[in-house]
Amino acid sequence: MASLHERYVVNDKGERVSVLLDWEEYQRLLEELEELEAIRAYDAAKASSDEAISFERAIEEIENKRA
Repeated sequence: MASLHERYVVNDKGERVSVLLDWEEYQRLLEELEELEAIRAYDAAKASSDEAISFERAIEEIENKRA
């Protein structure tokens, strides 16, 4: 992960209470978090003993539940 160029907002006691990030850094962090979430979901699915089904079957099952 690239280094951040964060700035802090402090309260009257000098304690950090907020972080300021450039918009681009914030967007990059969000993208990395989404990727990490996808990796964790994949790892959890691989570790699961559930039956693997095709994407098409999954969509069909979802559609049938809505009806």
